[in-house]
Amino acid sequence: MASIRYRRSAIATMYVGLALTAAAMLVPYVTGPVLADHIRAGYPSFSAARVDTAVTTYLIYLSVVGALGVLGWLGTIWAASTGRSWARGAATVLFATGTGIALFDLLVRDTSGDTGLPPLLGWVGLAPCLAGLVTLVQVWRPRPARA
Repeated sequence: MASIRYRRSAIATMYVGLALTAAAMLVPYVTGPVLADHIRAGYPSFSAARVDTAVTTYLIYLSVVGALGVLGWLGTIWAASTGRSWARGAATVLFATGTGIALFDLLVRDTSGDTGLPPLLGWVGLAPCLAGLVTLVQVWRPRPARA
């Protein structure tokens, strides 16, 4: 199996993506009632218990997606750090998957006609994708020849 030396900057960017993913996982928990207020505004007839259930469902969903993102970053960091030739492909697939999910979370409309998530949470979810894009550029760019 071929081994590839990836730039240190690519691996550093992956750690930034990991940190952004972890931070994005925490934002729904620390932003107070943003999620509940968004649901309440879209569904004013919902009881407090039903709003709480919807918030809990979203928090579970966002936590699972975030945990999978963390695992993806850790796996890609390991693959790149150990010179696995398939790290580029894994980074590409994970970037496409993560960006697709983040765009879905940002743009999907629910039955109220509003976005499912508040815009703040949707945009925060895209932050790790920026690190993913920079990572892709770094892992696919050829290494300069040594003199």
